[in-house]
Order: sequence, then C-alpha cells, then structure tokens
Amino acid sequence: MKTSRRAALALLGAGLLARPSWAQARTITDSAGRKVVLPDRINRVFVAGPPASVLVYTLAPDAMVGWIRLPTAAEKEFLTAPARDLPETGRLTGRGDTMSLERLVAAKPDLVVDFGSVTDTYMSLANRVQEQTGIPYVLIDGTFAATPASLRLAGDILGRSARAAELADYADKSFANVDAVLARVPAGKRPRVYLARGPEGLETGGRGSINTEIIERAAGVNVAEGLGGRGNTANASLEQIIAWQPDVIVTLDGAFHQAVKSKPGWDQVRAVAENKVFLAPSLPWGWIDAPPSLNRLIGLRWLLATFYPTESGIDLNADTRAFYALFYGVKLDDAQLDRLLGGAAAR
Repeated sequence: MKTSRRAALALLGAGLLARPSWAQARTITDSAGRKVVLPDRINRVFVAGPPASVLVYTLAPDAMVGWIRLPTAAEKEFLTAPARDLPETGRLTGRGDTMSLERLVAAKPDLVVDFGSVTDTYMSLANRVQEQTGIPYVLIDGTFAATPASLRLAGDILGRSARAAELADYADKSFANVDAVLARVPAGKRPRVYLARGPEGLETGGRGSINTEIIERAAGVNVAEGLGGRGNTANASLEQIIAWQPDVIVTLDGAFHQAVKSKPGWDQVRAVAENKVFLAPSLPWGWIDAPPSLNRLIGLRWLLATFYPTESGIDLNADTRAFYALFYGVKLDDAQLDRLLGGAAAR
C-alpha cells in the first residue's frame, strides 16, 4: 500500500473532488481517542478488515461498499441479499492487505471502518490513509469485553443507534448469562482447554490472545499459557500438548476434527482419549475467531453449552435461531440448523 508523495497529493485531491460537500459535519471520538470529522449521514462504508465486515454487515448492510473477499456459496446461504452479492474490495489491514489507496478512493466511501486492535500501529495506518485520501477512518475496539460499548459507538458513527442498542443489549445479556453460570461452577471444575487451529491442530493462541479470549471468557482455562502474544497465533508441539493434558480441545478445522483420532501421538492427549474434541461451527463466520468479531457472541453460548451442559441450561437450537435472525437477518430452517450444529459433536 505504498504511495509516493506526488501520488498521495493526487489521491487527496481526487478524494476531495469526489466527495459531496458536507452540509453538516460532526466530530466523533473513536476507540483510539482520535477525533474524526464525519459527514452528518454515512451512505457508503469501506470495511478495512474481516472483523469490520461482520460489524458493518450486522449494523448497516445497505451501506457496505463490498467484502474483503467474496463470500463462498456456503457462506452466502447465511447472509441476506443484496449485501451478500457485493463485490470484493480487498483489505487495508492485517495479513495480506491487498487494497491500494487508488482503489480506495475510486470506491468513493464516506467512511473507512476498522474493528479490532487500536494500538499505535493501527492508529498510524488510519491517520496515514485519512491524510492521503481525505476519507474519514475510524478505529473501533474489537476486544471481546468491549463488544457492547463498541456496538453503541459504531451505531452512533453509522447513524444506526437504535439497531446498535438492540445488539449491544444482546451482548450485555450474554455476558451476564455467562457470569450467572460461572457463579454455579467452582473454579476447580472449569475445563482446561486447548484451541487447535489448522489441519495439524498445532497452531493455537496463547492465554490472553485475541484468538482465545472467548474461551477464557467462558472460563475455559487456556492451557497455552505464555505462548505467543495478544493478536498473534503461535505453534505448539504435540509434546507440549501432551504435557498440558487439556480436558477439552476446541478446533476450527474440520479436517483435524475428522482425523485427530488417527493422528500419531494424539491418543496420548486426555481430551482425545475421552472424546472431547469439539468442532466450532463456522458459517457464515467462525464461532471462536475467524474473524474475531460479533460472530463470537453465539460462540460464547456454544462454549457455555459445551463446557457446562448441565449448569448452563442453554437450548442451543433456539439460541442459534435467535442469534442468526437478530444479527444476520436469516431465519434458519431445520436443515440449515443441522448443518451448523451437526458437525460440532465431540469426537
């Protein structure tokens, strides 16, 4: 995404010329503490990365310019038209950023939204893109605990406050439900959990990482303490996993879930020997991370039902239907529900 000074000036001029005059501007403070001037009405939104795609789709699908990558046919089944048929735009942040500033300006968005980390690195990117294109760029905190507040902030920014309040209320109730369940579960009875990513199951997230914070919020004890860092995945060895002896393995990879019992050495892991390897549902987005966004709210309920089937009292079928209707605008039929939950049984 390198742009020369001359090109940057050209981009800035193009952006300003392409933008309609703002009859009423307003200033907001984003999650990074940046003051950003916005038009009174946001009609076109560019999403900077995958978590922002989920956020903007749930709040303002009609305002989306496009997707980071085109949804697959399987994913589109759980999204609504016309948003599911939007074009691919590429991404501004994260691994494999593919969006040039020229293409960003050509998309003529009123706003760029990023949902996730608000560290100096992301602030620097946001400031640079905003300065070079003239397009406002907001950062919204994507940490799981901040979900209710971030939804309300995003609603104010996008002019969808009522919709955001409804979703934030769901998030608040979800967290309160977790706390109520955990109050009935002694610390000594909370499961030791390993998150297995990739077809070999050796990629994971260290304790406190953005990839595993949902597991930790459900009071699963992440066995991968001290491995990797926040926002980063890391590789573990099978020897480490055997030493950790997790009670439960949660995986995002169907191939690993299917083959784990036949993989050499994995039978020495307690969770595998006791058939407690669970495949997280993944449509249209993963329930654990992939990406780490609002999709984790239904994942939290799934983890509670998985870790504490008696104490949680969760009707996962009903909860899944309610979440997909509220957040994704999709009314699940029995076959769709079975596709979502049927493959998640323990192995």
